[in-house]
Amino acid sequence: MPTSATPSMHPLETFAPFRRWPPSPLRNLVYTFVWNGLVGIALACAAVLFGSAMPFGTLVAEMLLASNVIGFLIHGVVRLLRGVAPGRDSRAMRSAKLLLTACCALLGMAVTNAVLGGRSVFDELLHTGALARYLPGAVVVALLMAAVLASGERRVAREIEAARQQEQIAEAARLLAEAKLRTLQAQIEPHFLYNTLANVVSLIGSDPARARHMLERLIDFLRASLSASRAEHATLGAEIDLARAYLDLLTVRMGARLRYRIDVDASCRDAVIPPMLVQPLVENAVMHGIEPKVEGGTIVVRACRRDAGLCVEVADDGAGLSATAPRPGGGVGLSNLRERLRVLHADNAQVQLLENQDGGVTSRLILPL
Repeated sequence: MPTSATPSMHPLETFAPFRRWPPSPLRNLVYTFVWNGLVGIALACAAVLFGSAMPFGTLVAEMLLASNVIGFLIHGVVRLLRGVAPGRDSRAMRSAKLLLTACCALLGMAVTNAVLGGRSVFDELLHTGALARYLPGAVVVALLMAAVLASGERRVAREIEAARQQEQIAEAARLLAEAKLRTLQAQIEPHFLYNTLANVVSLIGSDPARARHMLERLIDFLRASLSASRAEHATLGAEIDLARAYLDLLTVRMGARLRYRIDVDASCRDAVIPPMLVQPLVENAVMHGIEPKVEGGTIVVRACRRDAGLCVEVADDGAGLSATAPRPGGGVGLSNLRERLRVLHADNAQVQLLENQDGGVTSRLILPL
């Protein structure tokens, strides 16, 4: 006897196992048949408890007939109402459903008694006192259906509220991750900045051209960092330009100990990604791969489309994962990166750290597009 305020609700959906199947006209018909059977059996048991002398089998058969007649009448009327006024759920609509439910119950009782008594429905309805006999039962049925309706509405309201709260929690987590990113973007590592400026000062007297070049690269890096810190989103091209400015600056400072190459497909540069994803991988390669190695090494930045996603790799031929002792604060950048990706993309993004066969490490970033 579906009397819910929305097409997706049915009285059987009060029970969790019946929410597994998506709503459809056929499913609702089957559910109505099952619901009517449960109601008929419950009524037969209630009649026995109240002292009915009728044989239980006969009682069950009559109650099943009555519940199915009434139930399918209500089912048809509710379907008709939804067709006439789809999506409307006003107080007037609820009152109309309640009134029509009572009318269906009244008519269903008359039809059942007419069939059982061998009379026509019109004779049954026009029989003196028939309406008065059926009216209390019709009111009870209508009130029960109203209670089922109210229970279903409360359940749906709770589910909507729970979903809204989960959405708010997820949004808060995303905003927190972005706030942490803004903090990181607004801060340049002091030691990096101090060392760079100290190198500039030391070169002013002995090699002013190199000092000027280093200062220009620092300005380029600061400008790119500031642009990234103010952006909601970034393109892979902008992230690669920031990494290039950083590596340009370090090649001036480290000299022949650092070499780099960038190999990025042109079709990938316009891909929109969260900001500051590539830079931590490059910093990690320099700090843990190239700097600990006396002769230095080469860093290669690659990016290409893979399946329905984007693959970015930062490879070095430096010290490798096990060749040097862990540095203070090591691994924090990658941990923060993994946490950001988990908040932004759930399980659809990955950060992989792979040791190369010829030495060094490859950091691989896989992002959905």
